[in-house]
This record gives sequence, C-alpha cells and structure tokens, in this order.
Amino acid sequence: MIKSTGILFLVALFTLLVTACGSDEPGSLIVLTHDSFDIGEEIIAQFEEDNNATVTIQKSGDSGEALNRAILEKGNPSGDLLYGVDNTFLTKALREDIFIKYESSRMEDVPSQFVLDDTFHVSPVDYGYVNINYDIAYLEEHGLTPPKTLEELTGEEWKGRLVVQNPATSSPGLAFLIATVSYFGEDDDYDYLDFWADLKENDLVVKDGWSDAYYTNFSQYDGDQPLVLSYATSPAAELYFSEGAYSTPPTGNMLVDKATFLQVEGIGILKGTQNEKLARKFIDFVLDTPFQEDIPSRMFVYPVNSKAVTPDFFKYAEVPTLPSDIDADTIDENRDEWIDSWTKVVLR
Repeated sequence: MIKSTGILFLVALFTLLVTACGSDEPGSLIVLTHDSFDIGEEIIAQFEEDNNATVTIQKSGDSGEALNRAILEKGNPSGDLLYGVDNTFLTKALREDIFIKYESSRMEDVPSQFVLDDTFHVSPVDYGYVNINYDIAYLEEHGLTPPKTLEELTGEEWKGRLVVQNPATSSPGLAFLIATVSYFGEDDDYDYLDFWADLKENDLVVKDGWSDAYYTNFSQYDGDQPLVLSYATSPAAELYFSEGAYSTPPTGNMLVDKATFLQVEGIGILKGTQNEKLARKFIDFVLDTPFQEDIPSRMFVYPVNSKAVTPDFFKYAEVPTLPSDIDADTIDENRDEWIDSWTKVVLR
C-alpha cells in the first residue's frame, strides 16, 4: 500500500512538472499588420514547427488604420502583436500605451540608427525610404524629363500626373507630408501648405493607401499617373517581378535632398495578450536572419539585422544621400496639426 501510494505520488508530481513547463502545449498567435505585409509561408511554418504553434496574419488596412484598430482595442486586443508601426506613428502608439515592453537579445545585431524606441515597447524590423517613383517609358513616350525638384511638380506638364496617399490613413503618405515640411518649412514665403495647394490646383490624385495608389493609379500598371508616391526600393522590386523581362528597372526614383523620408517599421506585443511568452519568441524570430533575409524579396525594404544578406537585385534599391531631418519629437508635437492643415488644403 505504501509502495503504491509512492508511485502514485511520483506520477502526479511528474504530471504537474510537465504541465508547468507547458512544453507540449500548442500555442497560437494573431499578428495584426498592414495590407502590404508579406513573408514566405515556409518562414512562418518554421516558427510554427519550432514552437508547436499556429500563426495567423491579420491584415487591417494601411499602417495608420492598423494602429487605430489596435488603439480602439486597447487592453482587449483581437491580436497578440502589431507589426508595421513606423517612426511617423510611433509616439502616438507609445502615448496610447498599447504595448508591453520587451527587449530581444537579437537587438545586438541592429545598428543604433534603426532603434525606434529605446524603451523597447516597439522593436525595429525593416526600413526603407519614401519618395516619388516615375514610369520611365511613360515619360519617354510623352517627352517628359523626370522632375529634379518638388517645385517642378506644380508645373503644367505634371497636371493630373501625380498620385499620393492620404497622410491621415497611410504611413508613406504621412512620411511624404513630413518630408515636404522639412523641404519647404512652415510659415515661410512659400511653405509646405502653399506647395500642397498648388498640387491640388494641378489635379493631384489622393488615395487612402499605398497598394491602391501603386497598383491602380500608377501608369506602370495601366493607371493614369506616371508619378506615384512609393519607396526608393520599388524600382528594384519592379525588376525582380519582371522575371527577366527587363535588364534594368522600368521605374526610377526622384531623390531630392530633404524630400525623402527614412521610414523604420517595427513590431510590438499588444497589452492584454494571453500569449506573451510566445509573442516574445516571435519578435526574436522576426529579428533573426531567416525572416530578415526574406524581407527584401517580399516587402522590398531593407532588413535591420546587420548580418542579413540582401539579394543581388537590391543594387537597384537606391539610398538617398540626404533624407528629411525632422526628429521624432517634432513629428509627435506637430503630426496632428500637419495632417489637419493638409486635409483642409487638399481635401476640402
């Protein structure tokens, strides 16, 4: 009887230890993100296999829309992590206190210039430069020379030929608005609002998100506008997707000093998640080289991990020499006012 009781005790103790460790318990994660998120299924599958987990990618519009959703769900999120918070919306996200702090050990491979948040509520994942792209064939066919300054965009030859994104709903749209503030200044004889008013008079086209602007309006995809607000990496992406149809990119970049914007995207664990331990592992995972090296040929931005190797076609992913120089605090102090003023000038 004593021997039987001892065996039962050991079995119960072993069961308790296994349950506490949770090593065999399956887990699940929901990652809220923007519509442009793309990563290889095999990459996500590796995380799932390594962690006995399932991962659901839930796209929620553009970056600004995804963030607004997370804010509305504060404390009771429908997802576990938010991917795509960038340096234009970062301070808004931090002020709303929607993230749990976590500093991944993988951050040691990330150069300090890409650290979004030194409190580590948001970890950087990728970066790119927002600027205007042009359709080379369209310009040649119409006898047009690519603009070299922003001022040229208000000229008659570019009437109705530029499409941008709404800064209230789109992170590249907001990034470009900020770049125009950097370029033209505020309250000058000719400031950023004067520029936008002239663009409106020149039949500027505005879309809510990047995907719609690029794949619907851009003339490269049979739209009517040969100029589109996008990224300096987009020409490299066009070459990649052509599968040999082009030997050089069919689109080019307008790289005007102080008129491009360095955009860094990050990921954070949403406060209220029931899967914090697994969410931490996912952040470690996205900062590791397999995920990082998949980014360039999927989302066509640069990985932040200095050990990640970029593909050969990224030699066409140009890096501006002098992007805009407005710091995050200034953006935070003025972002809403800039958006409101832009809306009154451009959309009303």
